[in-house]
Amino acid sequence: MRLISSIPVLAVVIAAYNLFVFGGGGLDAQSDLFSWVLPSGTEVYFKSGDVFALAGLVALFFEILKAARAGAGTIADHMLSTAAFIVALIEFILLPACGTVAFFLLTVMALIDVVAGYTISILGARRDYSINRDVGF
Repeated sequence: MRLISSIPVLAVVIAAYNLFVFGGGGLDAQSDLFSWVLPSGTEVYFKSGDVFALAGLVALFFEILKAARAGAGTIADHMLSTAAFIVALIEFILLPACGTVAFFLLTVMALIDVVAGYTISILGARRDYSINRDVGF
């Protein structure tokens, strides 16, 4: 169970994007799923890539919550999040199917996850192990 909780949720969204794009069937991240008309008369188009961007935002929220916890699995969680970012960045740069705005946003979310995870851990550790300058030795 501990291993499953260390898997980055954002990596699951990135893997789902890869399955969607590379899984066959000719699916396209730029295809329109549905649209609706706002009261202003503007028609809003919701593309399939937008679903992954929205899922990535939800996953980023849960990843930041996971970064705030302390425990033995925190280091593994940071390492797996870093690996997910590196893989996403390489895919964005090298694979034409991943060269979309939706995947770019997922890659940026993975970067934010990595930076936020390390920052929250460092700030928590600094708070826990603060040095009091008023104490003389």
